[in-house]
Amino acid sequence: MVSSLEKIRKPFFIGVAGAGMSAIAQYLQGTGMEVAGSDRFFNEGKAGDIKARLETEGITCFLQDGSGITPDVDLVVASTAIEDTVIEIRKAKELNIPIIRRSELLALIAASKKTIAVGGTSGKSTTTGMLFDILQQAGKHPSVISGAGLVSLIRQGRIGNAFVGTGEWLIIEADESDGSIVQYHPEIGLLLNIEKDHKELDELMQVFDTFRNNSRLFCVNQSNEHSKKLSADAANDFCVDGTCAGAGFQVSDFLQDRFHISFRINGHPFGINILGRHNMENAAAAAAAAVLAGATLEDAANALAHYEGIYRRSQVLGQKNGVWVVDDFAHNPVKCAAAIRSCQPVSDKVVAWFQPHGYTPTKFLRSEFVQEIAGALRPQDEIWMSEIFYAGGTTTKDISALDLINDLKMLGKNAYFVEDRDQLLTEAGSHLGPGTTLLLMGARDPSLEQFAKKVYETL
Repeated sequence: MVSSLEKIRKPFFIGVAGAGMSAIAQYLQGTGMEVAGSDRFFNEGKAGDIKARLETEGITCFLQDGSGITPDVDLVVASTAIEDTVIEIRKAKELNIPIIRRSELLALIAASKKTIAVGGTSGKSTTTGMLFDILQQAGKHPSVISGAGLVSLIRQGRIGNAFVGTGEWLIIEADESDGSIVQYHPEIGLLLNIEKDHKELDELMQVFDTFRNNSRLFCVNQSNEHSKKLSADAANDFCVDGTCAGAGFQVSDFLQDRFHISFRINGHPFGINILGRHNMENAAAAAAAAVLAGATLEDAANALAHYEGIYRRSQVLGQKNGVWVVDDFAHNPVKCAAAIRSCQPVSDKVVAWFQPHGYTPTKFLRSEFVQEIAGALRPQDEIWMSEIFYAGGTTTKDISALDLINDLKMLGKNAYFVEDRDQLLTEAGSHLGPGTTLLLMGARDPSLEQFAKKVYETL
């Protein structure tokens, strides 16, 4: 059992190309450790440029063939997706090297700092990025471990999902999908929302209740029907619909003008170059937590006025032939619906494309996907889907994206299936024209960034 990182010098990450794993690997490298890792995507040539970018950060990368596991490795870190049959797990056991899961390691890191843990089923990465910028503006010099790259850090040549600051504050994403959120005991716990995603609502409520009890200060979204039930102190909470008596941070006057949103928090004006009402909620959450950490609403407004966004979160690639192209990480029902709605004020018509990931989660959320997407589409809007992304491992392929498309057609929606995503523009090209936004949605597949850029370049 690893109870401290004090004696760890050479950790090895299995699955290091993943967003969560690469962030912790970079963080430890930034604290002076000698970090290495492997990924099966390296073997398959599907990792994009992440291998080169990790190596630029000083992290040694190996194929997932066991060659990186040597006797001088003093800790092996594995994500929950790594099965015990993987050769590196077996080799680590043979060498008696301690093995811990990513979430356990993140809990150890969080315990070493004053931590703000960002939880909820949607918006964690964006809120984490906003919080980082606000605390930077406030002179707190924070560290961050995120599930997505901050554009401001990417511009510095970094991967962007981790940074080691000189201050006492650390901002992390707290993941509910595997239940690991209950391992953290943060100075500030921030709960954005609760919706069915990965788990049933009853189970999620129990998980987030433990998160609340483990947090010294707790801040919730009073406008979300489920998260408001877990409020610990309304003075710490935020409200975006004007119906939450007693909430300490009240949001009003929301307006979206093309790719810019504006609003007020407790009467203080905010403006951000970003899409969507859901991002107003993320900004309100970040501002509330930042104030609890010693910043001011003025710090928050000044920082967010220059906010550059998060990799693949409402990321506007540009406009070509009158068509805007937006790349988004949306992958659960509520996120997909929010992404579609965020593009509607910009466009006469939204053509949304979605690649579901994982057969089990797609089957689990089938009715929610159909309900949420159908509710978001205007009569002129369209939804296209390609086949479910398979990340490997043991699963039963007993559902297809075509099943969701057929469900949507039954509801009278403009829904289309294009099994091979490389045929998207061939099939949907005639549906695009001036005044249209092409919204590309999906997660977990590391090649989606390159796919989006290819679509934009080919348009």
